[in-house]
Amino acid sequence: MVETDQIDSYISIAEPSKGLYKELGSKFISLAYPVESVEEVKEIISNIKKEYFDARHHCYAYRIGINGEEWRYNDDGEPSSSAGKPIYGQLLSNNISDILIIVIRYFGGTKLGIPGLIRSYKTATLDALNNSIKIEKIATKQFTIESSYQDLEVVMKIIKRLNIQITNQEYQIECKTTVKIRLNQVEHFVSSIPETLNIKIICQNT
Repeated sequence: MVETDQIDSYISIAEPSKGLYKELGSKFISLAYPVESVEEVKEIISNIKKEYFDARHHCYAYRIGINGEEWRYNDDGEPSSSAGKPIYGQLLSNNISDILIIVIRYFGGTKLGIPGLIRSYKTATLDALNNSIKIEKIATKQFTIESSYQDLEVVMKIIKRLNIQITNQEYQIECKTTVKIRLNQVEHFVSSIPETLNIKIICQNT
């Protein structure tokens, strides 16, 4: 049975974008980045803090995965939930993932209060999102197929018929073919492998 009703696409951004908001002398610079891992997030935040070392706050939020399975927000010294949460809220409102947004604040000398901070971080984030190029991404799972040389021909015919992307191949004592399959094709792919063959299918990510 083919999982034709499974949603496996989502919205992200194609490249970094930038936004800006000013209120009562404070300047909020928003930077949006496409990301696919927490490691990428950490590296970008570290670099931004070095680049904007003279700023008072570097608040951020990120979502990763088709349903935003990995997420976090950080106020970086601002009052609790006045910065990171509004940034994250915009990611949810715009239903966007695989994205990191950092909002850098330069203090203007006048306190904005909690409502003012929430408005400022929210508006700066929205400006970066409005300036970004949106793209549709396809959620996939990666599998390694272990087979004999004799069964490899059958495996390759199925891969070609379903137009599946091969990401790696190893030919030693046995054949290992690593493929990337969109979510709504997974069940169809697995059911296409004849049970009579001695083939092992290993999922690399869950």
